[in-house]
Amino acid sequence: MTEPEPLNFLFATAHLGGNVSPVMPVVRRLVAAGHAVRVMSDGVNRPDAEAVGARFVPWRRAPNRTDRAPQGDPPDWSVSDRQGIGMVAGFLAGTAQAYAEDTIDELRREPADLLVAFDMLLGPILGAEAIGQRLALLGTMISFFPLPGIPPFGSGLGTARTEEERTVHETLRAETDAVFDSALPALNAARASFGLAPLDHLADQWNAAAVHWLGTAEAFDFAEAVLRPNMRYAGPLLGDPLWAETWHSPWEKDDARPLVVVGFSTSFQNHAGVLQRVIDAASSLPVRLLVTLGGPIEPDALVPAENTAVVRSAPHLQVLKDAALVVTHGGHGTVMATLVHRLPMLVIPHGRDQADNAARIVERGAGLAVARTAPTEEIRAALARLLTEPEFRRAAGTLGDAVAAEARASSLIADLEALATSADADRSDQVADRRALGA
Repeated sequence: MTEPEPLNFLFATAHLGGNVSPVMPVVRRLVAAGHAVRVMSDGVNRPDAEAVGARFVPWRRAPNRTDRAPQGDPPDWSVSDRQGIGMVAGFLAGTAQAYAEDTIDELRREPADLLVAFDMLLGPILGAEAIGQRLALLGTMISFFPLPGIPPFGSGLGTARTEEERTVHETLRAETDAVFDSALPALNAARASFGLAPLDHLADQWNAAAVHWLGTAEAFDFAEAVLRPNMRYAGPLLGDPLWAETWHSPWEKDDARPLVVVGFSTSFQNHAGVLQRVIDAASSLPVRLLVTLGGPIEPDALVPAENTAVVRSAPHLQVLKDAALVVTHGGHGTVMATLVHRLPMLVIPHGRDQADNAARIVERGAGLAVARTAPTEEIRAALARLLTEPEFRRAAGTLGDAVAAEARASSLIADLEALATSADADRSDQVADRRALGA
């Protein structure tokens, strides 16, 4: 029996926060299976790609960050959540043509059986549509564009229980769609440059994909979500960033105080102040507090308490094995890692999807949420509840069991291979047809 031919995958992504690290284990597994895999992203992600055995291709026309300096992070933290969504939508639509042209150039240089694009990045999706490239989308969180049945991205609302709440959600979805569609002229101009018809909504660009995998757990999302026809849940995508430093505990091995891990955004969200309030809140509690900064905040910006260790980074998947509680901004990667370790969490959202993740945690009883403006006393009270009231850990265990089960059962690698193989077969049939016509 002959071995199947290796397949060629091109992953198209960008350095937009915590979206690259979760995808690298997927790339690693495809490389380990013998496939040819390229990662096209910002130059700063070259080490991530090469560490998992992929070939790296930088963006040329499209934005291309070469470092993680906070000055390059989007300033969406400085505006309202809705304005932040508009800011991101404007960037995604305004850069679509450049990303599309780079993607097309790379596919012409070396064809791929399957293009796997980060779902928020509209340009590679447009490029694939323009040249008829087989395309899959891979997200790293809940749906970015609004879905029927659930509150829209950025709202931070829970499940609608009454008719009045359902009406509020419908109104918010319509308003959020309008914010997204304010960027539609730029996307349609890019589409026109490739001879493609205009779209009615920005989200319609997602329809170009054969399959759209959401890199989250179905058990985590709201059950009322009505997915788009090409959408599937991939299960959680788990992976520590390459740049996470080796962890050595500064505490004695027999220190029995519970470990509280604090991990906020790896991009700048002006969060030094709330980190300090978390440190101050925990200073009078019988805990060990580990604060992982993730890059945008310097250690000297904080004043640690006696029970606090501040580090630039640490591998969360390792550290959480010894933790009792997590304090987080609510980034999807940290939330998933916390859940698979069956830990309760205190979520302090700063924007983006973070309030939405907090709503899902709070509704399941797996944690608490406070505003980023919460005073030290409120944070301390929340920490004390999470550490002493066992129902939070039980609920986190129940939800975590379901999330971990989806991670174990994920067929994402086999599904990517099957989709790429079908694309390869389609091309072989087309070649055979052309040869027959020419015979």
